[in-house]
Amino acid sequence: MRKRWIALACCLLLVVPTVSYVRALLYPGNASFGVRTVEWVRDHGGGAIIDAVETWRYSRQQPPATGAPVDVTGPSKVPTPKVGHPPTAALPRVRLLPGVTPLAHEGVWSEARASRIGVPLVWTSWFRADPGHLPVSVAAALLPRKSYHLHLMPGTREPIVGMPSKDGYSVPAADRSALVATFNAGFKMKDSKGGWWTAGTSAVPLTDGRASLVILRDGSAQIGTWNQTVRMTKNVVAVRQNLDPVIVDGRVVDGLTVNANGRWGTVRSQFQYTWRSGVGIDANGNLIYVAGSKLTLATLAAAMHQAGIVQGMELDIHAAMVSFDIEQPGANGVVNGKRLLGSMNSPANRYLVDDQRDFFYVTAS
Repeated sequence: MRKRWIALACCLLLVVPTVSYVRALLYPGNASFGVRTVEWVRDHGGGAIIDAVETWRYSRQQPPATGAPVDVTGPSKVPTPKVGHPPTAALPRVRLLPGVTPLAHEGVWSEARASRIGVPLVWTSWFRADPGHLPVSVAAALLPRKSYHLHLMPGTREPIVGMPSKDGYSVPAADRSALVATFNAGFKMKDSKGGWWTAGTSAVPLTDGRASLVILRDGSAQIGTWNQTVRMTKNVVAVRQNLDPVIVDGRVVDGLTVNANGRWGTVRSQFQYTWRSGVGIDANGNLIYVAGSKLTLATLAAAMHQAGIVQGMELDIHAAMVSFDIEQPGANGVVNGKRLLGSMNSPANRYLVDDQRDFFYVTAS
């Protein structure tokens, strides 16, 4: 009899976590089974275990030292300049690895998406950023200043679970005819050490000293350190914070290879060779997104610096999270997307359907 009562008690103890896990698997919003499972474990006290497994796994996926890049982006040649193209001086020079022979079209900005009148809305480039692992390639997407309108959208679970949103949790239908690009935001809010704010809601309080992407009323973006180089004004409509800055005043910050006090995530996450993304502003005010696979934190920051970013911050990491799509609206509300890098494995319609994570989307101004 005693064994039966023990067995019954064990079954009852399993009911609550089982129900919770099933709810996580069925919760609205796009997310794979693996992502839902990992995040449920994190949310229920298993974060340290997940971090340890990820660090063990990704730190041992060091890419080879030599070989050709496996993933590049952009057309095979630079397009013939048209009326309305930004002058060459408006596009930052991509700094290639010193002492490494450049490959064809490496570091060249190419038009990836133009408006109906031929004005470029997205420029892309690819290049190598790791002199110790030459097959590793990085891509950058540049949104020219005054040509874009940036928007921050919530997901069904981030910044907070069940956050009300009058525009839903995907790119609003009213904006799809002018859609230019979509891309991932930062870490989950509890891991970002920062806040999330829009004119409609202050979902998570903003934190002084955190790297912040600030969207102004005209749709342009600023990036800086909260209440140091960027702050709240009447022109601010949205703020997304994530960890500490990685590039300040045109220089890669110190300490990335040490990550003391977990300024950029868990203490050893900087050693993981994994998908990483970042965003920044160049000297001309253009917005630049950078991403690649098999990057460490230091390599990501180096790549962002190579792309011309002078103020920059890390965004999300790992293959399931890093996503940049160049969008081309078609007839009857259909939107066709092209990934910045072909090896990005997020769904082709990510952010065109409800997603669990918050994200950014870009419309033509």
